[in-house]
Amino acid sequence: MIASHVSADGQSKEIREFCQIDTQGEELLRQAITKLGLSARAYDRILKVSRTIADLSNVERILPEHIAEAIQYRSLDRQLYLDG
Repeated sequence: MIASHVSADGQSKEIREFCQIDTQGEELLRQAITKLGLSARAYDRILKVSRTIADLSNVERILPEHIAEAIQYRSLDRQLYLDG
């Protein structure tokens, strides 16, 4: 598992080293950041969650569907925070 290399407080450089994504995944993440108005910190958090989802799926590379799932979790988390 690669996610174990990225601690909960991992630096952005480390996160991007262990959570590499392809062009399609990068575009999906950038669109979500723009549309949802998320911060650079949120970008890193989504990458870490995507890495975990890929690990749980026994997949070495982070795929766009892992990123999409992580974005959904982030959106739900944000909605619960704003509604609460």
